[in-house]
Amino acid sequence: MDPNRLEETVKTHENALYRAALAILGDAQEAQDAVQDAFLRYLEKAPDFASPEHEKAWLLRVTVNGCKSRLRSPWRRRRSPLLESFPAATAEEQGVMEAVRALPAKDRAAIHLFYYEGYQAAEIAAMTGEAEGTVRSRLSRARAKLRRLLGED
Repeated sequence: MDPNRLEETVKTHENALYRAALAILGDAQEAQDAVQDAFLRYLEKAPDFASPEHEKAWLLRVTVNGCKSRLRSPWRRRRSPLLESFPAATAEEQGVMEAVRALPAKDRAAIHLFYYEGYQAAEIAAMTGEAEGTVRSRLSRARAKLRRLLGED
């Protein structure tokens, strides 16, 4: 693989992958590790993509699957997170991030991919391996939980 291609891919997608991993895992260091693992898979597989959107979707799927694996890990259940709160620019953003963090991992993933990354339910379903109806249900339940947590804003 061309080193310039890898470097360009990392620069282009690292922020989106990190935000997705952070939303799912809730831990900055684990999110960084998950993103690094995704780029290692990219380097190992050296896939050819039809478009930049396909490349981003592939990387997000690898990242989401890696995050799922990390959440199932027995190691994760034996330790406590170091982060007291999510870093955010304003107090309002802090409240929203804490509310999102309070959601179950699968709901956090759906919310992040839908609102922050701009994917539709069908695309999220393809990335997570779930049925489209399941993704829509997750989004609906997560929105209701967020409304309750944020006081109907």
